[in-house]
Amino acid sequence: MSKQKRYFLSEEEIPRQWYNIQAEMPNKPLPMLHPATKQPIKAEDLFPLFAQEVSRQEMDQEHAWIDIPEPVREQYKFYRSTPLVRAYGLEEALGTPAHIYFKNESVSPVGSHKLNSALAQAYYCKQEGVTNITTETGAGQWGSAMSYAAKIFGLEAAVYQVKISYEQKPYRRAIMQSYGAQVTPSPSMSTRAGKDVLTADPNNNGSLGTAISEAVELAMTTPNCKYVLGSVLNHVALHQTIIGLEAEKQMQMAGEYPDIVIGCFGGGSNFSGIAYPFLRHNFTGERNTRFIAAEPASCPKLTRGQFQYDFGDLSGLTPLMPMYTLGHNFMPSNIHAGGLRYHGAGILISQLLKDGFIEAVDVKQTDTFKAGLLFATKEGIIPAPESCHAIAAAIDEAMKCKETGEEKVILFNLSGHGLIDMTAYTQYLSGNLVDYEVSDEEVARNIKELDKII
Repeated sequence: MSKQKRYFLSEEEIPRQWYNIQAEMPNKPLPMLHPATKQPIKAEDLFPLFAQEVSRQEMDQEHAWIDIPEPVREQYKFYRSTPLVRAYGLEEALGTPAHIYFKNESVSPVGSHKLNSALAQAYYCKQEGVTNITTETGAGQWGSAMSYAAKIFGLEAAVYQVKISYEQKPYRRAIMQSYGAQVTPSPSMSTRAGKDVLTADPNNNGSLGTAISEAVELAMTTPNCKYVLGSVLNHVALHQTIIGLEAEKQMQMAGEYPDIVIGCFGGGSNFSGIAYPFLRHNFTGERNTRFIAAEPASCPKLTRGQFQYDFGDLSGLTPLMPMYTLGHNFMPSNIHAGGLRYHGAGILISQLLKDGFIEAVDVKQTDTFKAGLLFATKEGIIPAPESCHAIAAAIDEAMKCKETGEEKVILFNLSGHGLIDMTAYTQYLSGNLVDYEVSDEEVARNIKELDKII
């Protein structure tokens, strides 16, 4: 293993504000619509479901900088700043002239970037006097983060975990339970949404859209309870910008600036977190950085989806959102990157893709694990299956530099470690991991259903 160069910030240098990109986007996103009236929603329309402060943050198109509450920043100090690392080992293995850096979010207490927003949302719920929270999770990274944050701020947490991930990743389930959360495989018989799915398909393995429906339903029917979300929405992306804001300072310490910024993509939380702070300089013309979202070939909403209003959940309980989507009825294949198995993209990401500010690529499952293992052997960190998508895209860009001789600077977000995902690695190493492809017919059929919505 070759040398590594790591860059850290002092406690005083940890950002005191999040960056709200929607205040500075050249084209503002279309509004979310009320699921019943189809009229644009206001912040107060979200109050029954979300904490009031995050509802206001969700709709804020005025303030580019939003203060991080001091109790949240104090919790950040337990693991932030996370290191920015020059990946010399990977560079040497590839024989590329590119300089490759990664922001290592795997060092958080729960092993992923998800805690950045979980702590903020738990704090705002506590400040409002909420006692219970509900949420969903795919691979379990968000569920683990929210369970930990709930314990920190004295809240009771109920988590609906997508059934296939509940079965594939028992240790993530155990982590959530260790922090005191109630974990239920979704679809379940505990909600009307879950019962409807199981009645139609008793062997259904679940989806994030289904789990969201169940969590929302429980929140709406439980006194003094709020729903919290780990990706997709604007306020989640806001909280995650702590990643890119730190990385910007750390790149200055390294004396470089990224030509390419890459993140894996499910709903948009970690990609937004690493990309938005750098993207603001493209808006002004100061920089011309490329931004690449790497999604699974089996769930290709950015590369093959349609930009249209759609629900964020299976049952149509959430607001209608203008986004790139495969349709809220889409049931993704059982890939191990459970955090990326979501049918749609966030509103801001969708608008930025539509306007050409970001790019998207899709990656096959076996290619991601091949990239992840190379990274592990050269940099010493076994990455989460989700993060392997970003690594694969970074390797692809680095190899292009090898062909052209260009010495580009590549930055990607290592969103989490894979130490609880060794079942997936074992399957890959034994040759039992397969690729899933979505047919054009399936995409077209699912998207056609959207015509019934609006």
